[in-house]
Amino acid sequence: MTTPTSTGTATGAYPRRWLALALLGAAQFMLILDVTVVAIALPQMEADLSLSREALTWVVAAYTVAFGGLMLLGGRSADLFGAKPIVYTGLTVFVLGSLAAGLADSATFLLAGRITQGVGAAMLSPAALSVVVRLFEGDERNRALGIWSALGGGGAAVGVLLGGLITVGPGWPWVFFINVPIGAIVLIGLLRVLPPLPPQPGTRPRLDVLGTTLVTAATGLAIYSLTTAGEAGWTAPMTLLTAGIAVVLYVLFGWWQRTTVSPLMNLSLLGRRPVWAGVFVLGIATALMVAVFFLGTFYFQQFAGHSPLVTGLLFLPIAVATMVGAQLAGRLVGKLGARKLGATGMIVGAAGLMVPALIPTTLTTTIGISFGALGIGMLFVVASITALGQVAPEEAGIASGLLSTFHEFGASIGVATVSSIAAASLTTGGDAGFKQAFLAIAIAALGATVIAAIAIPGRPRN
Repeated sequence: MTTPTSTGTATGAYPRRWLALALLGAAQFMLILDVTVVAIALPQMEADLSLSREALTWVVAAYTVAFGGLMLLGGRSADLFGAKPIVYTGLTVFVLGSLAAGLADSATFLLAGRITQGVGAAMLSPAALSVVVRLFEGDERNRALGIWSALGGGGAAVGVLLGGLITVGPGWPWVFFINVPIGAIVLIGLLRVLPPLPPQPGTRPRLDVLGTTLVTAATGLAIYSLTTAGEAGWTAPMTLLTAGIAVVLYVLFGWWQRTTVSPLMNLSLLGRRPVWAGVFVLGIATALMVAVFFLGTFYFQQFAGHSPLVTGLLFLPIAVATMVGAQLAGRLVGKLGARKLGATGMIVGAAGLMVPALIPTTLTTTIGISFGALGIGMLFVVASITALGQVAPEEAGIASGLLSTFHEFGASIGVATVSSIAAASLTTGGDAGFKQAFLAIAIAALGATVIAAIAIPGRPRN
């Protein structure tokens, strides 16, 4: 049986690579699903645990802050210690956090479980993506990343449906309990399927503790400031204070990375055009997708008056469209190139989101968002292929962590922006704010089209 070598290139196609992708994809599906599936169950949690509005916000934010803040550490750990042990550890921690959250009888224990879930997710997500990059090459890698992106994008939409079903069924604890048997099955499968994936030659198992502390604190504060901006406002003292401290910590992190002998990451990675173009596209795609979920959930339930279950069913075509878009991109990117596909995805996304901005009804909103999701699904693949296509094997983990970090940034920016614009509709129930918010994100997608068309490298000439 052939396996990937220690340099990350295959001596022959690993025969169980697609099964490994399926298991890793299932794990990633859980991580992404856990954001939106919880959002639908929040009202029931609030009633059962007597949660304050601030605690309710932190049920979502605690997971995303821990997830995003520790992502670079998780990716770098995969490079230094090998991806397999980090995948196993991250999945185990995530499952234990899910169990704790489901058993919680107070806000304190619920938030502790959510933070534990975020820590596990921060280890698992970049390490799993690093494994995918090492198991596949060429066109097969494009197809694999297409499947990976489809599961990630579709997981967020399926979470809305699953959250509705669970909320009206066994109750909110099962939002978390469902991860336990699935996580156990995935872990057992991965223990049997993953090939040897040792650390890359020339890497020493030594972590940059100060650099890790600085970038984790900076990223956590940046995501927190974006999260609170949607509630308190962009110019609120706490928003400005946390954002300012985050900027200072990022500057210190950059200085330290140029000074220390064993840095957490090579800053030149960010200077490479494919990498920064890829993380930009991913940030935009995630912001658009999360904004759609946020606006759509509130529009269908608060304005249109649908139940959580009906709202979940309305998101089903959106999930399908996202996965179809990602699969199409994975198959077409080799023929059309990432630049054309990225611009196409942005335009399709903008066109779809313009529909609810102009004609806001349940039917038109569902159709418009679904069409937009087709384009957004393409963008996830374009981002991954652009950013990771030319990364050296010894940088696969940290590059995956960087990409995943901007995924969380995009999510926070999307929610903060649309919640600010749609604030009037969220409190009064009218549709004016929803229309303005959909229009704003459609215009943002059009603007990003120009930047993406310039930033994404063109196809090499023969």
